Amino acid sequence: MRVIVAIPTTGRPAIVVPAIRDMARQTRLPDMVVVVVAGPGDIDAGQVADLPFPVCVIESERGATFQRNAALDMLHPEDCMLFLDDDFVMAPDFLANLDRLIAENPDVTMVTGTVLADGIKGPGLSHDYAQEVLADQSLLLQGPELRDVYNCYGCNMALRARPLVENRIRFDTRLKLYSWLEDVDFSRQMAAHGRIVKAAALRGVHLGTKTGRTSGLRFGYSQIDNPLYLNAKGTMIWPRAFRMMLRNFSSNLLRSFYPEPEIDRWGRLKGNFRAIADLIRGRLKPENVTTFE
Repeated sequence: MRVIVAIPTTGRPAIVVPAIRDMARQTRLPDMVVVVVAGPGDIDAGQVADLPFPVCVIESERGATFQRNAALDMLHPEDCMLFLDDDFVMAPDFLANLDRLIAENPDVTMVTGTVLADGIKGPGLSHDYAQEVLADQSLLLQGPELRDVYNCYGCNMALRARPLVENRIRFDTRLKLYSWLEDVDFSRQMAAHGRIVKAAALRGVHLGTKTGRTSGLRFGYSQIDNPLYLNAKGTMIWPRAFRMMLRNFSSNLLRSFYPEPEIDRWGRLKGNFRAIADLIRGRLKPENVTTFE
């Protein structure tokens, strides 16, 4: 079994290079790292050419779903692929534990790790802080090694290749650009072929770096549109979709008066209202975000 790490990235070369170089600390090295870019300026390949594992840079259409699918097209049935955000830092034993878990649990089709700290909820975290968190032995979790979950978290999710190779499962390319909730949609497709689990032994830190992210208007539109689209498609149950939309709309409305410096709350709220208006007019669809200024 090859363990392949795939990293879709766009416009963040200073972020993705340290993440790749950090993988040299793994006790079980990746068999290959696939970096999927939208253009030649997204990574300096020379900065990752001297590592003790091969790094393959491929180009695809811009957008998380297109870039993830380009990596999936490289898989053989016996492979395991780990998708990482370009700002995710793994504990040194992450890949060794992933290899073991996939080999010992043939009923598991997808697994996501335990995020010890997540900068997505604030201004973001530094690499140095991530290393401090990962070295803190008090954060080692107790309890069941594997716990069944509804979906994997897109910043770190590993999959067994055979089900998707045999059933031609892919990320939904109607979810454009940042492609919010593509991890939920993909997980629920894979759930028909095995367990979706969270593993305590797979530890990491999501830096949540804010550069190069989608606009507040586009993301706010997706906060309403994408849950409704996945519910209609059958990959998100209605109670979960409704709670998600209500929570996001409420947060954007309340925090728009005192917005966080790193979040465009007014843009998100405007996107929420634009999606609601399109829903009323019967024009709501994920592709609309590509038409916004």
